[in-house]
Amino acid sequence: MLLLVSTDRPPTLGVDVPVHLCPPRLGRLNPHLAKVWWEQAGWPYQARREGARLLHVPYFAPPLMAHAPVLATIHDLIQLVHPAYAGSPAVRLYNRLVALGARRCAAILADSKASRQDILRLLHVPPQRVRVVYLAASDRFRPCTDGRMLATIRSKYGLSDRYILYIGGLDARKNVPALLRAYARLPQTLRREQRLCLAIVGRPHSDDPVRFPPLQPEIERLGLHNEVRLLGWVPEEDKPVLYAAATLFAFPSLYEGFGLDPLEAMACGTPVVCSNRTSLPEVIGDAGLLVDPADEQAFAIAMEQVLTSPGLAAELAARGLRRAACFSWEKTAREVAETYRQIAAM
Repeated sequence: MLLLVSTDRPPTLGVDVPVHLCPPRLGRLNPHLAKVWWEQAGWPYQARREGARLLHVPYFAPPLMAHAPVLATIHDLIQLVHPAYAGSPAVRLYNRLVALGARRCAAILADSKASRQDILRLLHVPPQRVRVVYLAASDRFRPCTDGRMLATIRSKYGLSDRYILYIGGLDARKNVPALLRAYARLPQTLRREQRLCLAIVGRPHSDDPVRFPPLQPEIERLGLHNEVRLLGWVPEEDKPVLYAAATLFAFPSLYEGFGLDPLEAMACGTPVVCSNRTSLPEVIGDAGLLVDPADEQAFAIAMEQVLTSPGLAAELAARGLRRAACFSWEKTAREVAETYRQIAAM
């Protein structure tokens, strides 16, 4: 196996794999052109020079032409499903380019059955070429019973002993403003008695208010400025304890190719209230409360049930641990390797 990367610095992998550094041409001139050149010409050319017999693209950018069979992992098709993500005419042209490349792939891996259905419906790929291989949470995500660590993470981020946590990005499909409104529907007496707060992890990647709806105006309108903590970017090493210290993890997303964040929360033993859209029921199963994310009142009721019922919270935590254990990176790797073997035998 050989890893081709479009950089002049070797990545940190944690495994012993040969890495070939291929800084893309045109990078100084135009980073967008550099990206397209790398995906469509740069790495396929280098792979041919290295004598590769199978090419694996780990995201939605397969080349139109290659000397060997191509496998692509398509995590989701957000840019084709939601108009807000369609982008400029140049981006839409790029989407058509990689969609044509996907139709020429020997096989495609999807993160979920829901993503597979989107791929079949929108890319018109023959069903036998699209396979589901689930992802998994890292082993770093596990319950924490160390009171000192839990207290330290709360203190670091200014959180109360009981808080609702959201992690998962701030773009429009994540539906975070609806979570704010659902939180505001919780009884004030409950929020006051439990000294509750809502912790939101993430930061916008652009100033586009359509793709990244601003949260602060909604927080002020709802009168939640004393109860909502916008934590911004959080280091990966803090996330396991931040999950574990939370009273509840809330995830109102409208579209997910897999849903890694709620899986990480379950692996940390945190009860989950989650959207019932797209891939999320596949990941959560019966280990969390699944709710229509468009129904803010129903979302608030589900959160209140967990907050006021220690028995339910404990049951969901136990189910979540069992459910999270069903997913592993070892299993993912075995299934990807089996796909390699099947393509090589074609």
